[in-house]
Amino acid sequence: MKAIGYRTPGPIDQPDSLVDLELPAPTPGPRDLLVCVAAVSVNPVDTKVRASRAPQADAAEVLGWDAVGTVEATGAEVQHYRVGDRVFYAGSIARPGTNAELHVVDERIVGRAPMQLSDAEAAAMPLTAITAWELLFDRLGVPQGGGQGQSLLIVGGAGGVGSILIQLARQLTQLQVVATASRPETRQWCLDLGAHTVIDHRQPFAAQLPGGSVNFVAALTQTDQHLPQIVDALRPQGRLALIDDPNVLDVGLLKRKSLSLHWELMFTRSLYDTPDIDQQRVLLNEVAALADAGRIRSTLQQTLAPINAANLRQAHALIESGKALGKVVLQGWG
Repeated sequence: MKAIGYRTPGPIDQPDSLVDLELPAPTPGPRDLLVCVAAVSVNPVDTKVRASRAPQADAAEVLGWDAVGTVEATGAEVQHYRVGDRVFYAGSIARPGTNAELHVVDERIVGRAPMQLSDAEAAAMPLTAITAWELLFDRLGVPQGGGQGQSLLIVGGAGGVGSILIQLARQLTQLQVVATASRPETRQWCLDLGAHTVIDHRQPFAAQLPGGSVNFVAALTQTDQHLPQIVDALRPQGRLALIDDPNVLDVGLLKRKSLSLHWELMFTRSLYDTPDIDQQRVLLNEVAALADAGRIRSTLQQTLAPINAANLRQAHALIESGKALGKVVLQGWG
């Protein structure tokens, strides 16, 4: 089968940073689906792993987590899917990735793809939707339908996760949603997705906030740089959730206000086979239903075709530039 990967981690401007490969087709385990991949999207985690994780000896590392495709075969213990089903998912960071024609994935982290979305539109959604959903409901603890009289600040509202989080918070809670953005196009993007207010993350947060403070903060980028501003903006006993990887985070700043800190990694359930791992299948099906009902939209912004090393290098470079708006998707095998 065709695949894209690398044998030595390194910068994306090197021609061997991602190369076209021919690999044996994988075999599904008992709870696995074998999926014929139609489209994939690129996330910051792809670029971080490519730059740092060395493959096993004499092997190639295949990245990619977001995917949409059709079930080609099922393991003996699969309960929820059949051959021919169209699915979408974000996979596991501990298994080979979706940048391959055929991919094996645990059915418990797979949802039925939204019927009203194209393959490219659907492929843009799983990883960011799972992250946003778990951050909002599992980490920050906002109940669905709740949040009346409370507010959420999303630092980095125009990125992949922020773009979905704005929509979920508006559609499924009563929170007042504030997003940060600095460019005219990203400000408008956040407003179009449903943010009540957009503030500039280059300026002091609290002075720009309606009421001067918020109950919850979702820090999606540069948390270490923004932390003093975040602490200043949070009300006493507020909650902070983050998804990035700061080298140092001065959590002592949180003590005076009794603020709580919550980390979100959407791979945790699949990495540790947690008892509630099936919740990712459940939430993806709910996201698909919201998309089919027109309540949320895909954050797809750019589609590259076909799926090959040259186009994937272009997508990685765009993600690493920090200027991506929404999601970049690759579609179709040339």
